[in-house]
Formats: sequence, structure tokens, C-alpha cells
Amino acid sequence: MRTRFRFVTLGLIVSLIVINYIDRSAVSYAVEPLEQAFGITTAQYGIISSVFSVGYMVAAFLSGPLVDRFGCQRVLLVAVALFSVTTALIPVAGSFAGLLVIRLLLGVGESPAFPAATRTVSRWLPIRERGVALALCGGVAVSGSLLISGPLLTRLMDLVGWQGMFWTLAILGVVWAVVAMALLRDLPEESPRVNDAERALIASDQEAEAGSGRASVRWRPLLTNRNLWVVAGGYFAWGFMFWGFMYWLPSFLSGAYGLSVKQAGAFSIAPWACGIVGALVGGVVVDRVYRRSPKIRSRFAVMGVALLLAGCSLVPLAIAPTLTVALISISLGVGFGFITGGIWWVASIDAAPDQPGSAAGFADAAFAASGIVAPSVMGFIVSSTGSFTSGFVVMAGLAVLGALLMLLVPRERAVAPEATTAVAGA
Repeated sequence: MRTRFRFVTLGLIVSLIVINYIDRSAVSYAVEPLEQAFGITTAQYGIISSVFSVGYMVAAFLSGPLVDRFGCQRVLLVAVALFSVTTALIPVAGSFAGLLVIRLLLGVGESPAFPAATRTVSRWLPIRERGVALALCGGVAVSGSLLISGPLLTRLMDLVGWQGMFWTLAILGVVWAVVAMALLRDLPEESPRVNDAERALIASDQEAEAGSGRASVRWRPLLTNRNLWVVAGGYFAWGFMFWGFMYWLPSFLSGAYGLSVKQAGAFSIAPWACGIVGALVGGVVVDRVYRRSPKIRSRFAVMGVALLLAGCSLVPLAIAPTLTVALISISLGVGFGFITGGIWWVASIDAAPDQPGSAAGFADAAFAASGIVAPSVMGFIVSSTGSFTSGFVVMAGLAVLGALLMLLVPRERAVAPEATTAVAGA
């Protein structure tokens, strides 16, 4: 009987991403006690929020090569130790400067998650299973964590206080590390829990260029990879919409429709719920499309259509919609956008199968850059115009440009005949 331990490995990676997103959002639920405890202003809190993306962007670019060179387990264990310690230190930061440094280090510690997820999936799963797997990592885990973080974190604050909330999250990271030390391995060949039948299944459907071992990053082919630049550009376009809504959706609902903070939070659930659906749909669709047409451009076509639909869905927001229309518009935009949630990582593997962690780190850095730009641009637009309308127009415009990039620019990579035959026969 064939083992299925690859799905246990996938579960470990998905759970890590959920922990990451809950950790990084926890500070937003402790704004008031942090301001009271350390005397920081609202403006300083905004800087503290943004500096996370700065650390994340720089470290994401570097963590991909580290994952390819040293393997997922070692890099992730160091990363989890770093973000668990920094999370535990938040209640004792003491000042604005202390919080600034801690949030910067938190971004560094959480940056290897997606490069490691991409390499793990590329080495542990056959091509035909990767779409759904990476949709779970890049879509369901992200939007799902945003759904549960509010109730979970507020409940923790009620039970153990705001300091205890951060310490509990730090302990959760330590627990994950202990489990990962026992179960997580970089390659199926290194795990005693994988039998020969499962190893044969995984090996039968891999890129010819993939290789199995660890190697140093080769920068020139990475930085001159046309398809990888297309992935980065498209991911930035989607990221602008994602981060814009993540940071500004409650403020938009409160300001435009007079909702209370609690009501705005409740209404904000709908878009992220649609994100979960979109991510699952995207994973299933991209795997089925690839089975029928095993070409790299088929992945880009799915992403391009999804981004185009996401951009078009935001058009009603430019014409003073009712609350119902606005929620439907935003939910559709987020839902269609999240169809691409896991495909960015699939496309990264396609672009550079010999160094998937480095490729994923490159793409993730572009996404993190949008996390720096989007909140600032949206804030500038709102403060200068008194309205979110122009910001939504920018979101829609970038999504359409990203769609055109996906649909028109990618180039088909030459695939060895034996690799094509393996995929076609899957």
C-alpha cells in the first residue's frame, strides 16, 4: 500500500502560513494597549505596521536562495525561532524604537515561509497535484487566517490579556518547530515515513530540470528569467489590491457608510470568505487545465483571466455604490484575485524548476513591495481627496495591467520530451 505522507508535509507548511498571518496581524488588535503602555502615537503605529513589510521584502529575496542551499527544515526552524522570540518580546518592547526593531525582525523571520512552501511542494508533490496544494498555501491559508484571526485573538485577549496573547502565539510557534523537527524533511528520500511506492509516484511526475539536491543560487539565469519577471509584476498588481483591502477595508466601510468598528469587522468577513472559495477554485482549475494542456502558458492564462475579472469587479466602486453593491463588488474582486493565490508559486516553479525557492523568494519580494506601496498610496489618496474612489481606480487599473502581462508576455519554456510525456500521461 502506498503511503500518503506528502500530505502530512503539506499540512505542516499550511499550518505554518496560518501561524504567520495570525502573528503578523496580532498587533492590529492590540493598538490601544500598545499606545497606552509605550506612549506611541497613531502615526507611529502606522510606521510600525509598514516596517514589517520592509523586513519581509528584503529577507524574502534572500531567503529563497537560503532554502535552495540549505533545505527547508533548517531554514524554517531558524525562522520560526526568530519570529517566536520577536512575538514574545512585543509586550516588553518598552518604546516606539523597540517595537520598530521587533516588527522589522518579525518580517525577516516570517519571510522564508512561501519560498520554503514552494520548494517543499515542488519536491514532495507530483506536478498534477501542485495547483490545489499551493492554493491551500497561498490562498486558503492566507484568507482563512484572516477570517479566524479576529475571533481568535480577541478571545485570547479576554482570557489572558494582550501580553498573554503575544506569548501564547510565541508558544504556538515553538510547538510547530518541535513537530517539524520530528516530521519535516526536505526530500521524500530523507523521510522514513515515505515508502517506495509513494517515492515512485512523486518522482514519476517531476520536471526534468528539477534535480533533487540542494545547490547555491545561480543569479544570472534567475534575474534574466522573463517568465519570473512576469510573475513578479503580476503578483505586485494583485498584491496592491490585497494589501489595500487588508489595511483599508474597515476604514472604507466605516467612513463611507457610517458603520461602527464592530459592524465594519463583521462586514469584512465576506471578501475573505470569497477569497477561500476563489483559492480553492483556482487550484482545481489550474490543475485540470494543465492536465489538458501541459504548457506553462496555461497557468498564466488562468491568472490573467482571474486578474482581469478582479479588476472589472471593482468598477462599481467608482460610481458611489450602496453598501450592498460595494460589498458584492469587493467580494468578487477579492474572490477572483485569490484564484491566483497558489498559482503564483506554481508559476515560479515552472519558471525556475532547478531553484524553486529562489524563484519564489523573488516573486514574494514583489508581493511584499506592494505591501509597502499600497497602504501609503491609499492613505495619500484618501487624505488628499477625502474619498477612496481614486484608490479603487488604481487597484482596478493595476489588476488589468497585470492581466495583460499574464496573457501576452510569458514565453513557453522548452520542456524535455520525457517530462512532457510524464505530464501528459498523468
